[in-house]
Amino acid sequence: MKELKVAGAVVLYNPTDEDILNINSYIDDIDLLYVMDNSKEKNNNRLPNNKKIKYIFNHNNLGIAEPLNKAAELARSEKYHWLLTMDQDTHFKKNVVKTIKKRILEKDCSKIGIVTPWHKTKLKIEKSKDTIDYPLDVMTSGNFVNLDIHKKIGGFQNDLFIDGVDMEYCLKLARNHYQIMRFNDLEIDHNLGDIFYRKFLWKDLLITNHSAMRRYYQCRNYHYIKEEYGKEFPDYCNRLVKIKATVLGILLYENNKFEKIMAYYKGYKDYKKGKKGRSYE
Repeated sequence: MKELKVAGAVVLYNPTDEDILNINSYIDDIDLLYVMDNSKEKNNNRLPNNKKIKYIFNHNNLGIAEPLNKAAELARSEKYHWLLTMDQDTHFKKNVVKTIKKRILEKDCSKIGIVTPWHKTKLKIEKSKDTIDYPLDVMTSGNFVNLDIHKKIGGFQNDLFIDGVDMEYCLKLARNHYQIMRFNDLEIDHNLGDIFYRKFLWKDLLITNHSAMRRYYQCRNYHYIKEEYGKEFPDYCNRLVKIKATVLGILLYENNKFEKIMAYYKGYKDYKKGKKGRSYE
């Protein structure tokens, strides 16, 4: 029986032992894994002893987009048409990768830019009752990226660095009339860190506890995304840049309030200045 050839890419940044172990949940079901290491020190000696792994030390934190684009280019050069993109803190349940590979072969995916399972997180998002749906966007981790389409639309946006990379790519797919296919009967466990909800008046307020650095890139990059895609996807982009709930959550429930608020403000100022890439130190 024919089996889909799939390469994978995981981006490491100062990984924990648990992060390293996540690789074992999918390495057996793909043909090759590019480990793109953004850490200050090499982690090659901590990886599973597996001939499928190709370790690439970046000597610097290159963010998310650039390492994934590099992995996509390498995979295409080795005749792969699909790339599984993984975060270091995500792992697959048994047989999910095998099942997705089988379904990709069974379906016409010529206009499908991403095939993905349902992401099981702490977020209060209602899962569709349909086995398959076609969302506008999905998180980067656990995605089977169509490499032919990735090349056609120009790949991930390097100058976003981190935060919003997945959103921008998904909107670019939609702009170019490609879809995301999600299998809701298959799940991936995605650890989004220390997030929780708190009641404020009549609403549930999402508290993410992101660092000041992440707050900076979120504010800056979300405004760039709205600038680029706001006319085509106004509701989506307007939600991205609503800051009142974010600032309120920081002030009420998070630590390092002043640092995070100032980082958010700096992100907006740098957006107005046109700064991109890695620009928060």
